[in-house]
Amino acid sequence: MRAVFSFVLIIGVGLAGFAVYMAKGVFDDYQKALATERAARGQVVPTTEVYVVEQAMRYGQQITKENVRAVMWPKSAVPEGTYTAFEELFPEGEKQFRTVLRAMEKDEAIMKVKVTEPGEDAGVSARLASGKRAFAIKVDVASGVSGFISPGDRVDVYWTGQTGSRREAGGGEVTQLILTNVHIIAIDQRADLDRTAPLVARTVTVEATPDQVGRLNLAQNTGRLTLALVGHSDETVARDVLIDQNALLGIEVEETVEAPKEPTCTVRTRRGGEIIVTEIPCPTN
Repeated sequence: MRAVFSFVLIIGVGLAGFAVYMAKGVFDDYQKALATERAARGQVVPTTEVYVVEQAMRYGQQITKENVRAVMWPKSAVPEGTYTAFEELFPEGEKQFRTVLRAMEKDEAIMKVKVTEPGEDAGVSARLASGKRAFAIKVDVASGVSGFISPGDRVDVYWTGQTGSRREAGGGEVTQLILTNVHIIAIDQRADLDRTAPLVARTVTVEATPDQVGRLNLAQNTGRLTLALVGHSDETVARDVLIDQNALLGIEVEETVEAPKEPTCTVRTRRGGEIIVTEIPCPTN
């Protein structure tokens, strides 16, 4: 009888231990699942809607309601200038399309710098900022940086010619910087910002204020204009560049100072109908 009781006791203790073991396993699994859920919840970031194109778009193509869609985008990583509301992209009362200025790939966010205003074509007028005008500069291979200038680049403009005082004195030409960081908006009749192949152009259209347009027009009609390409990351501004032949060759011109002339005194005498002027020593004080 005692043997049976002992056997039952042992089995009971074993079952109790097994139950505790199983309960501990279930509890550990629950703790792991809870920790995983908390970790996943901590990785969730706030999002917002951003409108993207549903297909690759190239310069001059129109973006309409049919080829855009909204996707969820992390708020902390939304690119500047993107459209986060349909009413911003296609305002009511405006023509329901925008024209592509720069190429976009499928699912790329639509940015303001890559499209025109609602209903506008991808012409030069759509690229002009408020208060600016378009002015065409005649160029050749040398003055146009061998065709490596593209729409969207910035250039410094140099004028070479003779000023009025030098022309009267028979002096040589001078080269002077007249405008800096001028924005190129078109090459010949091309305004495509994605064009990268060199193109030897005959005209370069720049964006300028009315005052700058006047200066460029006068400079183009009185001398030769040359463009110097500015690097995309270059924020420096060139100032006060004026080179003549002496500065080019390193010749220093000494200014000659005339010695003061000795004062002279004269006496006028009349002889008949003739007046004779005679120099005499000046009286000393």
